[in-house]
Amino acid sequence: MSMELIDRDFARETGAAAPIVHLGTTDILGRIGSLETRLARTEREIDAAQAVRYTVFVEEMKAQVDQDSARRRRDVDSWDALCDHLLVLDRSIEGDTEDQIVGTYRLLRHEVAIAHGGFYSGSEFDVGALVTRHPDKRFMELGRSCVLPQYRTKRTVELLWQGCWAYALKHRIDAMFGCGSFPGVRPEEHALALSFLHHNAVAKGEWAAGALPHLYREMDLMPEEAINARRALFAMPPLIKGYLRLGAMIGNGAVVDQAFNTTDVLIILPIASISGRYVNYYGADAGRFASAC
Repeated sequence: MSMELIDRDFARETGAAAPIVHLGTTDILGRIGSLETRLARTEREIDAAQAVRYTVFVEEMKAQVDQDSARRRRDVDSWDALCDHLLVLDRSIEGDTEDQIVGTYRLLRHEVAIAHGGFYSGSEFDVGALVTRHPDKRFMELGRSCVLPQYRTKRTVELLWQGCWAYALKHRIDAMFGCGSFPGVRPEEHALALSFLHHNAVAKGEWAAGALPHLYREMDLMPEEAINARRALFAMPPLIKGYLRLGAMIGNGAVVDQAFNTTDVLIILPIASISGRYVNYYGADAGRFASAC
C-alpha cells in the first residue's frame, strides 16, 4: 500500500449487493509466494492461532490474561467459539500446518453475533445502536488481528486484507467494524494521532458510533490548526492507517483497555465507502491473489 497522505477520493461506491466469491474448489483465499491465506479448518489450527496471539498480545504487548491462559500460553476467550479464524500460513516452514501460522484475524458475522448476544466490541463502544440504525445491512466484526514480528511485511498485510475482502464478499457483508489499538493506556501519549482522527475521520450521521459513556476518553487533545497531518499519520499504528486508506471512519471517543495495555478506537468501514483503487487492486471478486489457488 502506498504511503502518501490519505486520498480524499473515497466516493466511488462498489454497491451493497456484492457478488459471491468463486475461488474454485479450494478454500484457499489467496497466495503470494510461500504465503497463503484461508480460514482455520480444525480446532488444532485455532489453538495454534491462539498461540500466535499469545506471542504478540501477551509476550510482546504485555496484555494480561488469566492463569489458565498463561499456563497454556494461549490468548483465549469465549468469542473464539463463535468466530471464523482467518490465517496466514508460510508454507516454506517445515513441520505441521499448525507450525506454519504466522498471522491471524478473527471474523464475526452479523447473524452469529446477534444470536449470541452481540459483538465483542460492544463491551467498549455502542455498536448496537449502529447496527440497529441499519436494519437492511449485514455487518461483520474484525478483531484480534496480529502478525508475528518477522512477518510484518506488505505481503502478509495484503493477504490478510485479501482474506477479509473475499470473506466479506462471500457473505454479502455491507459494513465491517472493529477496534483499532494504540499501544499503552495513556491516550495523551497519542495526542497528535488521536486529534487528527477526531478532526478528520470521526463518523457522523447514520454511521456515527461512540465509546460507552463510562469508558469514554477524549480524542480532541490538540487544536486542529496545531496538527501536522504527515506527522500524525506517521505516528499512527499501521493497521489503523491502513483502514483509513481503505476509506474507514472512526467512532467518537477512545477507550482504555487495561487488560490489553491499549488505547482503542472504533473503526467503521462501509463496503460502499472502500476506495475504488483498493477494490480494483484486490479485485471486485477478490481474485487478485486467488489466481494461483
